[in-house]
Amino acid sequence: MIGKLHDDVLNALLETVPFEFSVLGADDTVLGWNKHETRIFRRPEGIVGRNVRDCHPPKSLSKVEQILTEMKEGTRDEAQFWIKIPFGETKEMHTVFIRYFALRDKDGRYLGCLEATQDIFDIQKIEGEKRLLD
Repeated sequence: MIGKLHDDVLNALLETVPFEFSVLGADDTVLGWNKHETRIFRRPEGIVGRNVRDCHPPKSLSKVEQILTEMKEGTRDEAQFWIKIPFGETKEMHTVFIRYFALRDKDGRYLGCLEATQDIFDIQKIEGEKRLLD
């Protein structure tokens, strides 16, 4: 990143980005997340500092472990997938786009993982173009 952000600006930015994310350390511990009150996949604050394996359902755990192992080995930098889940009071099915990104220092050393999740229901409806302030 070029420049420095004050903590209040950085915190505002992390809560404003149009997706929710979780950050894992190199040892697979959960370091934190944004959008706590509005998350798609909510978790208790007590998860901070615990192993990420405590946050995933058993049916997806082997895939999460594979992704993290490959990131640590340096054979993978990103994984992406999408699922459909019911949303809101109407339980209308929305597509949720989930991406994992390896976090690396300037020398390529693995620092952890960023998991970004976004409801893309409205994005999928976009057609044509819309110009700035139209």
